Amino acid sequence: MRLFQFLSLRQMLTMPYVVLVLLLAAAIGGLSYSAGRVAVDTLSNQLLSEMVYRIAQAAERHVFGAAAVLETAFPGGVAAPPKIEDDLANLRTRFWLATSVHRDPNNYAYYGDRNGHFFGLWRHSANDAELRLRRSGEGPRTIYRFSGIDGELRDPVRETRIFEPRERPWFKSGMSAASSNTWTAVYIDFKTEELVATRARRVNNAQGEFQGVVATDLSLRRVNDFLRALRLSANGIAYVVETDGNLIGTSRGPHLDKDAGGGNVRLNAEASDDQLVVASYRAISKLLAQSDEVMQPRTAVFRMADAQPVEAAYARIQDTAGLDWIIVVAVPRSDFLSRVNENFKRTVLLALLASLMTMAIGFMVLSVLARDLKQLATAARKVGNGDLNAAFDVTRSDEIGDLAKSFRTMQDKLLSDRLTGLANREAFLRRVDERLAQQGESADPRPFAILFIDLNDFKNINDSFGHDVGDRVLQEIAQRMLTGLRSRDLVARYAGDEFVVMLDAVNNRPDAERARSNIEQLLGAPLQSIDPAARVARAGASVGLAMYPDDGQDVESLVQRSDADMYRRKQARQAAGGGDAASPPS
Repeated sequence: MRLFQFLSLRQMLTMPYVVLVLLLAAAIGGLSYSAGRVAVDTLSNQLLSEMVYRIAQAAERHVFGAAAVLETAFPGGVAAPPKIEDDLANLRTRFWLATSVHRDPNNYAYYGDRNGHFFGLWRHSANDAELRLRRSGEGPRTIYRFSGIDGELRDPVRETRIFEPRERPWFKSGMSAASSNTWTAVYIDFKTEELVATRARRVNNAQGEFQGVVATDLSLRRVNDFLRALRLSANGIAYVVETDGNLIGTSRGPHLDKDAGGGNVRLNAEASDDQLVVASYRAISKLLAQSDEVMQPRTAVFRMADAQPVEAAYARIQDTAGLDWIIVVAVPRSDFLSRVNENFKRTVLLALLASLMTMAIGFMVLSVLARDLKQLATAARKVGNGDLNAAFDVTRSDEIGDLAKSFRTMQDKLLSDRLTGLANREAFLRRVDERLAQQGESADPRPFAILFIDLNDFKNINDSFGHDVGDRVLQEIAQRMLTGLRSRDLVARYAGDEFVVMLDAVNNRPDAERARSNIEQLLGAPLQSIDPAARVARAGASVGLAMYPDDGQDVESLVQRSDADMYRRKQARQAAGGGDAASPPS
């Protein structure tokens, strides 16, 4: 009896303490979960916004090149001839150059006039093309094959069907457009069964009257391929859609549907079999109805039919020619919180075991968890505020460590180019912005310089040796610049075969010119990435220079000025017989 009373008393004394320990452990676990959730929510918003920004950049680079094609084919101020036959040589030259600007995907440019004449140039390769002519205002077209910009027209083939340009949608759209440029509706090409959009522009004669329409076709396959290559969570999705709901591309599932006859037709987001597409499109459409201008990525949270919360980011791509696309990235919140939920359950279990075994071990474990999650939450908030270099000290081998590794990997990917390992365009622009901010805060500011680098004959290397060799060349060039620059200077891959360098501190323009000369010599050495026995394209690069503050007060101006300077040097090199046709500055 005394033993029973002793045990009961002991239980009465210890139970409140055990309950208090359990409540405290639960409170610490809850705080840890809350900190982890804040970290994940902040990080997810940043990741989704960055993903939408990347898609928008890729789509803009793909689509907006069509304007340069039309401008090259019919530069502003150049009047359309009364008859195509009267200006055939000039048309061939300009349209050859136009289809060289963005040969993939804009390899076809064409022109039809109000009299029914037609001129079209289709590039099969860098050197082979075909000319499609309708010299009179009636009858079918004649197709000629030729090689080189001034090659002899040969193998004429007269089409059997009548091609009337004035009845084509692109002609009617260009003729009736309120502005000079317009986009036709996206349609399915009957040959390739891929989505295509046509950009058209009206052209006037010497008297300022409407004479015809110039146009170029743009395959949207690359947009869909880019989305398919994105790395999303297991249940996340990214897609591009027109404002009427018709899909242009998706990261998973079909973006086209089948009609009763088995042919391809446009698939509307509302009719998709993917419920995440349907729910996200409906939610984003409501938000867009409240604010039409969404050029920068925005985030939102909505719920599926089963009440599952979904986090999304979206943006809108528009231009003066009528292009209006919506980009959406949507990921169920459970994808982001799965690791946090699992870790929370294990934390509670450890707390229970620790409270039964020893309070000290329990509190130590919980405090470590709270500290690490707090660091992750703090780092995530800094990332959300734009500090992509936010540092934290979390080295664990459990799920929190995996989350920390994923966080570090995410930071590295946001700041670096996957192929070369250099800083990427976004990281470079942020660094220059930081440098500009330092100039305003410093009592003795020092000038700095931007170098814009475009490799010579890189397209020839890709065409001659393949893209794998081209990738190795880019990696070699990146390593050369890293070894040839000061540690405080920043080199980044801007786009394709274009690089940018920030010379962190230069005394004057002559110092910057010497740095430019050193870079040109460094990049002019023979390429080690290509077999010495092969016929190697010339190495080297054209390097543009812009000085702060003489050439610009902000990052956009400095990059544009250095790009324009590079373009002038490349043109001068071309005029001197150095090859490597210059591309207009971006």
